Amino acid sequence: MNDTRTMPRSTKQRTAVMELLADIDGFHSAQELHTMLRDREAKIGLTTVYRTLQALADGDEVDVMRMPSGEHLYRRCSSGHHHHLVCQKCGRTVEVAGPDVERWAETVAAEHGFTNVTHTVEIFGRCAECGARTT
Repeated sequence: MNDTRTMPRSTKQRTAVMELLADIDGFHSAQELHTMLRDREAKIGLTTVYRTLQALADGDEVDVMRMPSGEHLYRRCSSGHHHHLVCQKCGRTVEVAGPDVERWAETVAAEHGFTNVTHTVEIFGRCAECGARTT
């Protein structure tokens, strides 16, 4: 029996979402991705975009970032565990390794008897270019 949560079946819509994510940079909301898909004349509803993104996230094929506002943003990312630096002004995102964060998470989890711990870390600030602007 196939587990559709980790291996979603291939559809035209799923392919369109994956191709779009491969063609663009940065994190985008489901609504933004839906608009881009419609601009490409893809016949896909917003609900299908949300479902597809959730399936891709469940299968570790996209990164999901929760903004301070609560909105979820998506992008196709490199494989392997990493964290993000995100510019609050322009949205520029940099992938970073965080060995200190990994050690801290393991230590805190062990101190409290937790096992099989996962985590995500996004650091928000201003990139050098936006920080240099005074607008």
